[in-house]
Amino acid sequence: MTSTPELAKEVAKLLITREWTLSLAESCTGGLICAALTELPGSSDWFERGYITYSNRAKSECLGVPPTLIDSFGAVSEQAAKAMAQGAQKNSGANTAISITGIAGPAGGSQEKPVGTVCFGWAIKNNISSQTMHFSGSRQEIRESACAYALSEFVKLLNPQ
Repeated sequence: MTSTPELAKEVAKLLITREWTLSLAESCTGGLICAALTELPGSSDWFERGYITYSNRAKSECLGVPPTLIDSFGAVSEQAAKAMAQGAQKNSGANTAISITGIAGPAGGSQEKPVGTVCFGWAIKNNISSQTMHFSGSRQEIRESACAYALSEFVKLLNPQ
């Protein structure tokens, strides 16, 4: 997989070409993607804002994720990831948004959702997509893998082959 810094550069290029902006809603990654994107000079031209919504309350208050959705499906679910991406996009006025919610470990997993389960949401204009992935490794390795995956899939969605 391409490195996060290289993916960040590709995201920047694709957004600049379209004159679009991006917002992030991060939970388990705690702002790692925002940090990677804003490391790039000129990122204020295309990076709108980031939300670190670690708690369920933050997901509801900052992004408008209905508490009933979290109660029904869990904070780590594609439904929550979609709602987070939609909320980040709507609240920021950005053309695009990425969301991540997951279980980075080492505790917190269950039989149904083991450590390493990460759900992603991507909002591009009016199209919302989501996916669940399972990563292995340490807490930091899971978080880094999730960041790289979120950006790599975003690049694919913006630049289908």
